Amino acid sequence: MKIKAAVVREKAGPFIIEDIELDDPRPDEVLVRIVSTGLCHTDLVARMQFLPIPLPGVFGHEGAGVVEKVGFQVTKVKPGDHVATSFSSCGVCICCKQGRPGWCSEFRRLNFGGRRADGSTTMKKNGQTIYGSFFGQSTFATHSIVAERNVAKVPSDVPLEILSPMGCGIQTGAGGVINSLQAKPGSSIAVFGIGSVGLSAILAAVVSGCTKIIGVDILEDRLKLAKEFGATDVINSGKANAVEEIRKLTGGGIQYTLECTGIPKVFRQAVDSLMMGGVCGLIGVAPMGVEANLEMQTILDGRTIKGIVEGDCVPDIFIPQLVELYKQGRFPFDRLLKFYSLDQINEAAEDSEKGKTLKAVLKP
Repeated sequence: MKIKAAVVREKAGPFIIEDIELDDPRPDEVLVRIVSTGLCHTDLVARMQFLPIPLPGVFGHEGAGVVEKVGFQVTKVKPGDHVATSFSSCGVCICCKQGRPGWCSEFRRLNFGGRRADGSTTMKKNGQTIYGSFFGQSTFATHSIVAERNVAKVPSDVPLEILSPMGCGIQTGAGGVINSLQAKPGSSIAVFGIGSVGLSAILAAVVSGCTKIIGVDILEDRLKLAKEFGATDVINSGKANAVEEIRKLTGGGIQYTLECTGIPKVFRQAVDSLMMGGVCGLIGVAPMGVEANLEMQTILDGRTIKGIVEGDCVPDIFIPQLVELYKQGRFPFDRLLKFYSLDQINEAAEDSEKGKTLKAVLKP
């Protein structure tokens, strides 16, 4: 079928709206009409080729829409259902079988390879291959082909326009607190980097019952928003030593930290802020090859560093849980969103990179 999609044809090049051909869904696939799709930092990293992703390609991996057609093997959803699209996983490796699809042994190939699991592609234009299947979906388009494992059914009484970021950014920040760190009531946490992922983490810390929630950033408007979202304290790390301030606020160190920037210097601060036996969750994405320095004694004192992918969640379970918290008024993530049309994708990308927009959502 013919669809419109935002195609990137060269490294750091613009998103170009083009008419392309999309395959019909295979027996285990779902055709989704995209109602909204979040613009994530990972999409921008992919455009810059910090990750080795084939071009020309279509990115986008936070979709929400309506099922239009399903293959005969699909049983999870049916035409007319509302769904959110999330990351791809094989379903058969050890981690997938243990309920940890974010650690799938085929994660990089399935999510960044531009092809289906069998090596075939879903998009073309005038005989030229357009690499889709980004995170198994490529939702910067009017329609998307998604494997059954990639979709999570969502309630029809919540607007699809707001649900797309659930597929990656929101579930990553919230899942980092709830699933990865498993923060308990009464515990303390500092979140470094108050973007949409960091603010989702703060909301999750409130839901989890954390009694000391510290937001760390260099932008005053972000810190103000962190307070509105439930942070008990905020630190402008451009004006004060974040590690020293956290130690003052906690009497020596904090139980949990989340690093959401991907900046080595900030990562070091997040680790150094921990109490003995504390845990730092690393969410921020850095370009391939970037290294960080840590003092060995810091780790010897029982501190742990935990890499976090997709909030250690099973999207089928976790996304509906977050939606229910939203419906109860306990997870107001929609305050993060700013909407753009698909034609405005380059404007949305620029606003996101400059920090003007917390979470851009495109509406095809």
